[in-house]
Amino acid sequence: MASHYEAPIRKPLVLGDKGYHDVSVDIAAPVEGRANRQWWIVFSIALAALLWGIGAIVYTISTGIGTWGLNKTVNWAWDITNFVWWVGIGHAGTLISAVLLLFRQKWRMAINRSAEAMTIFSVIQAGLFPIIHMGRPWLAYWVVPIPNQFGSLWVNFNSPLLWDVFAISTYLSVSLVFWWTGLLPDFGMIRDRAVKPFQKKIYSLVSFGWTGRAKDWQRFEEVSLVLAGLATPLVLSVHTIVSFDFATSVIPGWHTTIFPPYFVAGAIFSGFAMVQTLLLIMRKVCNLEAYITVQHIELMNIVIMITGSIVGCAYITELFIAWYSGVEYEQYAFLNRATGPYWWAYLLMMSCNVLSPQIMWFKKIRTSIMVSFVISIVVNVGMWFERFVIIVTSLHRDYLPSSWTMFSPTFVDIGIFIGTIGFFFVLFLLYARTFPVIAQAEVKSILKSSGERYKKLRAEGKPLYAVTKNGIIRETFIESEEEESATVGQPSPAFNLLDSIGKFDLESQKPDDLKKVKGIGPLMEKTLNKLGIFSFLQVSKMTQNEYNLLDSLTGAFPGRAQRDDWAGQARLFLNRDK
Repeated sequence: MASHYEAPIRKPLVLGDKGYHDVSVDIAAPVEGRANRQWWIVFSIALAALLWGIGAIVYTISTGIGTWGLNKTVNWAWDITNFVWWVGIGHAGTLISAVLLLFRQKWRMAINRSAEAMTIFSVIQAGLFPIIHMGRPWLAYWVVPIPNQFGSLWVNFNSPLLWDVFAISTYLSVSLVFWWTGLLPDFGMIRDRAVKPFQKKIYSLVSFGWTGRAKDWQRFEEVSLVLAGLATPLVLSVHTIVSFDFATSVIPGWHTTIFPPYFVAGAIFSGFAMVQTLLLIMRKVCNLEAYITVQHIELMNIVIMITGSIVGCAYITELFIAWYSGVEYEQYAFLNRATGPYWWAYLLMMSCNVLSPQIMWFKKIRTSIMVSFVISIVVNVGMWFERFVIIVTSLHRDYLPSSWTMFSPTFVDIGIFIGTIGFFFVLFLLYARTFPVIAQAEVKSILKSSGERYKKLRAEGKPLYAVTKNGIIRETFIESEEEESATVGQPSPAFNLLDSIGKFDLESQKPDDLKKVKGIGPLMEKTLNKLGIFSFLQVSKMTQNEYNLLDSLTGAFPGRAQRDDWAGQARLFLNRDK
């Protein structure tokens, strides 16, 4: 009888007949191997965009803010639009990971790492715009409440702009610690697999001494839950405070109480869309189709559809409140958005944010990779135009018709924005080549409940474990491999290993305490026993070939047996017994 029951309608979250060792190899491959052609193509495009942005920033600083399309009426425009857009994208990364962790959702395992990294890199992009907007970025410390040895620097603590600094920096700090904490087991895995001494030393430093002991995992889970609990309310506070930049003013179209929840919903909406874009790119350039499955894509599309509907309700509420208020200035502000000179931007906003996600009601569409990729980009385009419409259309026609004017971005405005997009993808692609983009330890923890191999066993009514003729407990898939190998006339890896080091007869021989060997703990001893290894004599016969076979069968800490010289240690114990 199967040891675990799961509803038959739940699809596997890990495709293919993956074992623990396969997971380690697949996830470590982008870090250990060479980048493929797709990675280089995407990286080249991102790098070209970054260089264009750097050129535009240098030109702005050397010439002045007059290179931008700002004017006396629309003094907030392109740069603040981009700032709010990037902050919004950074919103959903930590939220996805934190909330799904708190609710124990298994499907987060393949997407949480990319989502958390997205938060860090997008907040970095957002922070660039206020600094560039100053015109003299080397004087950026003037906006920070620091002691007065630099002069009389009095900051207005009533300003939401200052609270932006506090909220975003706090959110960035918590997100960074949350992201790095989750990476520790993966850094330990890369460290243990590393061959080059320099690489091993670097990953030893960044793993903070991770050993994988039970105490390490206990602390890891406790810290992860605490950080997830801290990050969740921060997600709500950050964009709420960003919305106060507008809502606390007296400008028609901005002075409204719906902005805080409206901005939060929109930020989550755009953040989920960007995570979807990154997942679809990562599964291709890092060959992770078995771990970022169509089911993950479908679930993300469902969330995008729901949050898009919430944003649509917010748009309708805005229009209703403007009409219901009876204030002619407020009514004109919204009428001007839809029918004024920027009607095309308003139409793009409504089409991309409200209409496009609704096609996800159809399963065939929301499980299509190409459609999902296009919609994820369309949503982010629409969310950018939402911020553009809110900022520019509320400013370009104020109370005095004599000051009405239009805003048009220059090539410098556009270049800086494209540069930040390039910078974002450069950071993300470099991260994918140095850090594991999927939490391998967490994927292994769900393998027996969400792996395709184990689902097949349960569907066939087979147990996950079986007792062999010698009384050895083995996973069923090892036996099935042996049977399959026998049918084609080739011995399985398990049989090859025992043929090399000898078999053990439990009836006539007494097992040795393998835990005496450094590197073999209680769990590893049980694993070795399942494979039929019970004595120091068997371990002492291991060579490079046997070590490789052992790694392929156990999938735990590849290369550790050779590094700790299990065979040499076992020979010492045999000599002592003599």
